Amino acid sequence: MNDQMDNNRFFLQIHPDDNVLVALRDLPPGTEVDFRGERFSVVDGVKAKHKFTIGPLAAGADVRMYGVLVGKTNTALERGQTLTTQNIHHAAGTFELGERRTDWQRPDVSMFDGETFLGYHRSNGTVGTANYWLVIPLVFCENRNVLVMKRALEDQLGYGKRSRDYRPEVEQLIGLYQSGVAVEDILNADIATDREQGAGKRLFEHVDGVKFLNHEMGCGGTRIDSDALCGLLAGYITHPNVAGATVLSLGCQHAQASILRDEIAKRDPHFDRPLYIFEQQLVGTETELLQQALKHTFAGLMQANGQRRQPAPLSKLCIGLECGGSDGFSGISANPALGYVSDMLVAMGGSVILSEFPELCGVEQELSDRCVDEETALRFMELMRTYNARAEADGSGFYANPSPGNIRDGLITDAIKSAGAAKKGGTSPVTAVVDYPGVANKPGLNLLCTPGNDVESTTAEVAGGANVVLFTTGLGTPTGNPIAPVVKLATNTKLYERMPDIIDINCGTIIEGEETIEQVAHTILRYVIDVASGKVQPKAVQLGQDDFIPWRRGVSL
Repeated sequence: MNDQMDNNRFFLQIHPDDNVLVALRDLPPGTEVDFRGERFSVVDGVKAKHKFTIGPLAAGADVRMYGVLVGKTNTALERGQTLTTQNIHHAAGTFELGERRTDWQRPDVSMFDGETFLGYHRSNGTVGTANYWLVIPLVFCENRNVLVMKRALEDQLGYGKRSRDYRPEVEQLIGLYQSGVAVEDILNADIATDREQGAGKRLFEHVDGVKFLNHEMGCGGTRIDSDALCGLLAGYITHPNVAGATVLSLGCQHAQASILRDEIAKRDPHFDRPLYIFEQQLVGTETELLQQALKHTFAGLMQANGQRRQPAPLSKLCIGLECGGSDGFSGISANPALGYVSDMLVAMGGSVILSEFPELCGVEQELSDRCVDEETALRFMELMRTYNARAEADGSGFYANPSPGNIRDGLITDAIKSAGAAKKGGTSPVTAVVDYPGVANKPGLNLLCTPGNDVESTTAEVAGGANVVLFTTGLGTPTGNPIAPVVKLATNTKLYERMPDIIDINCGTIIEGEETIEQVAHTILRYVIDVASGKVQPKAVQLGQDDFIPWRRGVSL
């Protein structure tokens, strides 16, 4: 990042080639800017996180941020004028097969020499940061039976989450209603209580939980989607954070148990963890199905409880890089801090996964040039072009990715959003490009084709092998995952202070000049080591935020 800031730190030029500045705080109309010795005034006021022009721009002129094309002007803009969705539109540079540019600045990781985390070692060489049992429906018809098993097992085994109990608030509302109060009295009533529902003692001390997945797939859609679902579920069953699994199948659906077994074998040819698959149409009654499933699950938990955490090198970490509810500070605080963490982990032999392909629009040339060989680069370009073409064929395109919240907080084109989102991937070479729902845990930086939807993408990253997910957010989102800890990082201090129940680490100190990107990155990696060792639970784990959404291979941006 370019360090062109004034003494009050109220604007930033991200890259020397950029022709716009980022407002670091609200700038009223007429605010005087001293940029490289030249003074000019902000025309119509700029909200924090938004951008304004360094010089006048003609209609149709390029708008550049992060050193790349991020838009074009619709009309002529004055010097100091705010960029909006009315005066610029999305534009991104073209890309083609170029020279390999795999040189990178390895960060100093000497302070982590000899560092380990305490994880669960699996026979295939992977190491888990947790030890879960999974209960999975192979088709949506079995969702109810999975939920019946959840009600039977979760609290009884001590895995019910400590959570706020809102029943007392409802009881107060009932009492007020029965007393004859008006609607206005209900809305103005103070019903605050301070009551939490406690978690019981675990029966199986060395099993972190039983996770019950639900989904709306497995039949009725395309065979491509049902096959992909089997691949995704196989990624979860073979995941290093999973000790074993119980799978409920109806029997007649597209997503057959045989396909699931084949997908498991692709990922782990010598898979040796407990796996119990029950087909309701073969077993018979619901009672018989659930009794068998409960007995086998309990027996599997007894085996899983024999696992113990053992030291593992940091090279056994596979970190998923994710963002959701992004804002105009994401690309200059939390995302580059994650990029530095990525480079540190790669330098130590670890793996990182960068996904959300609609949010890599405009940086394709840089990423393809960083691929270790031409075959990998061509694969990435093919996936990007095919994905965008499918979206455009359905009346959309990558340009439609930014949400109303993104736009409100300064990400007004997909290329602006993408250029900042790509910073999560650091600067190391791209060692692998993987299509959904494949495994993406090769040492180095892996690119995994997923939607920009943060839950669909996180779901896929974990299936790809991520045993920890680092998730940046500028607006605030509670996203978690059933089996991999999701660490939430705020891009700005206001969010960190406003939503402390879902945010783990504040990266807003970078914006305020209190810490450098490198210092925050070191804090993040230290926290990851503690999370991976089971010493600390991120907020998403504490809340039981077990989000799981498979990607239907249609258009999802």
